[in-house]
Amino acid sequence: MSVAPLPADDTLGTLPEPRGAGAVIERPPLWQRLRPAFSGFDPWLALAVVLLAGMGLVTMYSAGFDHGTRFADHGRNMLLGLAVLVLVAQVPPQRLAQLALPLYVLGVALLVATALPGLGVTKKGATRWLNIGVVIQPSEIMKIAMPLALAWWFQRREGVLRLADFLIAGVLLLVPVLLIAKQPDLGTAILVLAAGFYVIFFAGLSWRLILPVALLGAAAVAALVLGESAICADGVQWPMLKEYQRQRVCTLLDPTTDPLGKGFHIIQSVIAIGSGGIWGKGFMQGTQTHLEFIPERTSDFIFAAFSEEFGLAGIAALLLGFSFLILRGLWIAADAPTVFSRLLAGAISLSFFTYAFVNMGMVSGILPVVGVPLPFISYGGTAMVTLGLGLGILMSVARSRRLMPS
Repeated sequence: MSVAPLPADDTLGTLPEPRGAGAVIERPPLWQRLRPAFSGFDPWLALAVVLLAGMGLVTMYSAGFDHGTRFADHGRNMLLGLAVLVLVAQVPPQRLAQLALPLYVLGVALLVATALPGLGVTKKGATRWLNIGVVIQPSEIMKIAMPLALAWWFQRREGVLRLADFLIAGVLLLVPVLLIAKQPDLGTAILVLAAGFYVIFFAGLSWRLILPVALLGAAAVAALVLGESAICADGVQWPMLKEYQRQRVCTLLDPTTDPLGKGFHIIQSVIAIGSGGIWGKGFMQGTQTHLEFIPERTSDFIFAAFSEEFGLAGIAALLLGFSFLILRGLWIAADAPTVFSRLLAGAISLSFFTYAFVNMGMVSGILPVVGVPLPFISYGGTAMVTLGLGLGILMSVARSRRLMPS
């Protein structure tokens, strides 16, 4: 059997020539390079955020139409919050646990510094800001630092919880709350108190301790309503509350006592909500909004502007959006792999409920006006960053479960 000779120019078995300096190296498209940052994200939580953010942009366009650059700034703040969300979502819950105590200590130290003469910045009678080259509001840090610190504490005490552990958690909670309330900033104090309480509740606080406090609070509210004429009389002082806080509560009980003064805000917002009817007056058609009867219509009272233009149907859609967001957050918490991430995710999820309930309640005239923004809807850069932090933590907890090998 004969074998045919190989051709002289045969290159079988030779190595490929190295690329020259001018060779083109293909790079993957941008979406492929960004894909790892979004891998493991919870799609249902992302859907709820997108829907609520869309409602916020539509509402801000109308409410802030003749209010400078509010709409553009609101969109920018949302992008900033999204960037914070994506960055925080890359941090695993174990790393967040390591940051919990330092962040809590930093937040309390900044609150103490804010209260010191010469360091705090006072605006409109409240000393809530601190100038460290840039002006910051330390109380915003505690909205996240508080549930982080308490979740860290209860994880350390896992399996050996005693009443003393809950008492220590209560002290950790009350220190920043009292410092914030003294500024005074009752709205933020309520939010921080609620976020910390949710962690303590999920950690196993007994109903035997919760029920007496709840009954005492209900009795105090009943006494306040029944004795409104005597308690709210001129010259009566309330312990532990400043005069303007007393006036807000009394205005809530009967805003018609000063319809052109302290009761004007509540009266006009209730008129706007009621005039929306079932289907609303239509986009950009709100008379109370665009004739500037609604105070702070792009921030604290934006829910009144939303209700006037979109009516009961719009309110129902908004409530469904918040309910879906909160329930999805609680689902993530229930599926979390550790005590720390479970307590943290549960507290942050219910914090969104507190935001929405307090804002809608004060605008509707069933709660005192305390200056709490409506998530995704109200204008505010700091609030949007805090919102992004909370959502980023929820995404981090969801990713830690989804990316965990089975």
